[in-house]
Amino acid sequence: MRICLLTPEPGHPLLAATAALLTPRHRVESLDPGTADPAGPETADPADVYLLKSRTPRALAFARRLEARGVPVVNSAAATELCQDRRSMAELAHTAGLPFAATRTAASIAELTAPGVLAAADFPLVVKSRHSRRHDLVAKAEDAAALEALGRAWPDEPVVVQPFTANSGWDQKLWVIAGQVFAARRRSELAAADRGPALPLAPGDLPGDRIDLVRRVGEVFGLDVYGVDLLDGAGEPLIVDVNAFPGIRGQAGAPEALAALALRAAAGTTAPRTPAAGPPAQTRGRTTAPAPSPR
Repeated sequence: MRICLLTPEPGHPLLAATAALLTPRHRVESLDPGTADPAGPETADPADVYLLKSRTPRALAFARRLEARGVPVVNSAAATELCQDRRSMAELAHTAGLPFAATRTAASIAELTAPGVLAAADFPLVVKSRHSRRHDLVAKAEDAAALEALGRAWPDEPVVVQPFTANSGWDQKLWVIAGQVFAARRRSELAAADRGPALPLAPGDLPGDRIDLVRRVGEVFGLDVYGVDLLDGAGEPLIVDVNAFPGIRGQAGAPEALAALALRAAAGTTAPRTPAAGPPAQTRGRTTAPAPSPR
């Protein structure tokens, strides 16, 4: 089998360990989507399967070109792109009945700080970049003054806002590869500047409903390799983020699970997943679920 890693970082620990397991019996290649031409010669003789660990427009275009030719891509371009738009993510999650944080969208923070939009009772709020990417905005605004300060620092940033839910200051990070669940606990991005390393968490120590929930996320979002962040605690689970093809570092068995998935996809024994049908696109700035109410 020919397996291609579609990534600018083939030395990533998960990918490198997976490649080591697959070779020399199988041929493992890597392709930087930043240099790949979606209409170029790379698609003339495609590999048997591509592992899409990149989220750039160029990578998505390349993946779509392959998919149009019937070449399996894990995860699909559609599922990968969906997880970059937090508004679309929230819409789909709520439509599917998943316990996702209530989410409101705004074209900019200035839209939220306009007179009469929010009241003191709406704070604290969690403010995030609408489009998920490295070094994006994820912050807690305790009051209107803090929100205005974020607006000055991020003046043109489309955002989503979510009510702040009291929690332990930790997230439960659950990762899934073809239904196999891995888990850890890590300090929340909102709790500390230095989050420190992830702490071990055995999936067996989690309530069974949380394991079922994260597997359901994969079905809804059309993902085979993904991460789900839940607020840590004994109460009802609350999803705060979904990521396509995260790092999954330091999880015993993860490279083996990914290698097995790649071979099944290459052989055609695993059907490609696609996201569930979501609601119609909404006008920018509208609320996608119950969230801070305009006053």
